[in-house]
Amino acid sequence: MLLMVREVSCDTHVRPWTERIRSIPPGTAESSENPRSLPRLSMTTSTSLPDWEHVDDSMANVLPLDEGKYSPDRKQLDFLMAQTGITDEEELKKHVLEVQAEAYKVFPYTCIRRFVFIRSALSSLPSYDGLLKLGKERKSAILLDVGCCFGNDVRQAVEDGFPAERIVTSDLHAEFWQLGHKLFCSTADTFPARFIPGNVFDPAHLAVHPVIDSSIVPGPIPDLPNLTSLNPLHGHVSVIHASNFFHLFHEEQQAHIARALAGLLSPMPGSMILGVHMISLEKGYKVESLESDSGEGVVTMFHHSPESWLELWDGQVFERGMIKVETNLIYRDMAGEKAPFLQWCVTRL
Repeated sequence: MLLMVREVSCDTHVRPWTERIRSIPPGTAESSENPRSLPRLSMTTSTSLPDWEHVDDSMANVLPLDEGKYSPDRKQLDFLMAQTGITDEEELKKHVLEVQAEAYKVFPYTCIRRFVFIRSALSSLPSYDGLLKLGKERKSAILLDVGCCFGNDVRQAVEDGFPAERIVTSDLHAEFWQLGHKLFCSTADTFPARFIPGNVFDPAHLAVHPVIDSSIVPGPIPDLPNLTSLNPLHGHVSVIHASNFFHLFHEEQQAHIARALAGLLSPMPGSMILGVHMISLEKGYKVESLESDSGEGVVTMFHHSPESWLELWDGQVFERGMIKVETNLIYRDMAGEKAPFLQWCVTRL
């Protein structure tokens, strides 16, 4: 999911984020210059979740929903109509807004406010065709979507040919998956992908297992419909998708998640972990201010650089020579400014 804060810069009464952001040296998550009186999203140094709970209500006040941001293109409309069966555009908009409002009460993520859930980050990635090929040619291929929210990405993958019964999804908020069924007018029977709620830092849900060497053949594939955690998938997942996810966490947490996902990846050549998220051209912590007529605050977040992201995977998470890492730097418009995002794919050799 996209970090909620970046969206603030889209409001005209807030200074552009490039004027508000300042760098903090790596390893420093707080600064004495930050006003102590403001609500704060702090990135701790443990592998617990960031401390979001105390700011969710104030964030919703700072960033109220705006139906003017609903502007699907023709491709997105066609996908929504095909999935929901609702062909009238006004009725479809009313349906989407209703589900959006419910989801925003669960947690006010920017991706919900900006209707990111009606488009697919996964299908826009350069390695998407390779994912579909694995789904068609590797009979045992499993696709895992981490931080899946409503499941819009995997629904696009199913539409494009990946078998739904070989898809596993996971999110911290189980309510989002149920709202996905409501949004796309589906049920667990009509869309049989397996959803497993859980915290990626809870070892009972996702423990860090050693990366499996390519000379080792994993055991039998677990029974996906009866999975209660991600741990039985160790060494069995052909594709792991994690878009708009890593940038929610600080550096140590990102490394922890990377190692945990690497342990799930199949050792078969071509298995991949892929996604897209915000970065900076220089690695480090960033602080952004929040302010509007209804509230203000600051948020600290960690950004990898393209170079440090590659180094994390090739040499730290995986031994050199086990994988190849492909990256593609793109820029997205954020309040008239170009913000860097990194599309990436880690592939077993």
